[in-house]
Amino acid sequence: MKFIVSSSALLKRISTINGVIAPNPVVPILENFLFEIKDGLLKATASDLQSSMTTEIDLEAKEPGSIAIPAKILLETLQNLPEQPVTFTIDEDTYGIELSSDNGRYKLSGENATDFPKLPEFSEGSSVNIPSDILSKAISTTIIAASNDEMRLAMSGILVQLSNKNITFVATDSHRMARYRRSDITAKNDAEILIPHKALALIKNSLPSETTEVKFEFDSTNAFFSFDRVKMVCRLLDERFPDYENVIPTDNSNKLIINRTELLNSLKRIAIYSNKATYQVKFKIAGSEIQISAEDLDFSNEANERLSCEFEGEDIEIGFNARFLIEMLSNLDSEMIKIEMSEANKAGLIFPEEKDKNEDVLMLVMPVMLHQQATTA
Repeated sequence: MKFIVSSSALLKRISTINGVIAPNPVVPILENFLFEIKDGLLKATASDLQSSMTTEIDLEAKEPGSIAIPAKILLETLQNLPEQPVTFTIDEDTYGIELSSDNGRYKLSGENATDFPKLPEFSEGSSVNIPSDILSKAISTTIIAASNDEMRLAMSGILVQLSNKNITFVATDSHRMARYRRSDITAKNDAEILIPHKALALIKNSLPSETTEVKFEFDSTNAFFSFDRVKMVCRLLDERFPDYENVIPTDNSNKLIINRTELLNSLKRIAIYSNKATYQVKFKIAGSEIQISAEDLDFSNEANERLSCEFEGEDIEIGFNARFLIEMLSNLDSEMIKIEMSEANKAGLIFPEEKDKNEDVLMLVMPVMLHQQATTA
């Protein structure tokens, strides 16, 4: 088997799917890309059993065939080659591979393509089209709240809910929650699925910079995404997601409106002086001013700043995890934000003040109980 392909075009395509490959895959064959040649197309596949991605590229080939090629060595070779045609010659008996370029020849050992796991195919289920920029924003807004704890699988996923009114993405790790909803994307039938956050991170990183339509399909066991000659399939989480609506407080009499960038930059400075176990910062809000402070008694570090704001409600002192707030504010693009609170021991809600008319963004963060020593700042 022999084929010729552009080095830079191939590198671009396999770099898109390379993120799927696990550092230490459970099956050695998964250290490889699966290359399948048919009808002037090369289909490259990467998989970790839970998620699989494929991409296509045009090439010159006289005959069909397939081979599993070591991903790491191929990527590193292409990364160090200037743009030029590269010829692949494969010995179908020994799975030996030879790459020929203007610079020289490179030999490596492949594996039998039939050992590569077969990908599931979509047959019957639900389907909806989502613009790539909206999907990217939905993922980046919610993924920060997904848990990395493998013992809490339900919270390691992002819940996607579809109805004839909207589509909703939700993630929570019990300390914070993020919800992103669009009223301009709907489905005929109500449905909800739980997608691993790692799979959605791969999708987000693979989306093109220019806006394109993403076809999103799912059945009872898998979710399928396709766009721009890239396809992904991932296994759904068979877990029960928490009843998140019940933890959103509705009676929030204290409302703070503040410049997002000013608050974000202040938190980044103040967090330097916080306790590195809790990252606790204290908000002391009164009138049209918020005082932000932190201290680390173990190292005698402390800091405080004052910012102007609009505030409606009773004076309040409340503590939050600075890292959570920084991540949340960094993933909003509104100039001004609103923070709603009720009491020092109840969750705070963050909303962007400026948003698309079809968009509804809500972030929830649980408070950190203020230490008695920290209330003197």
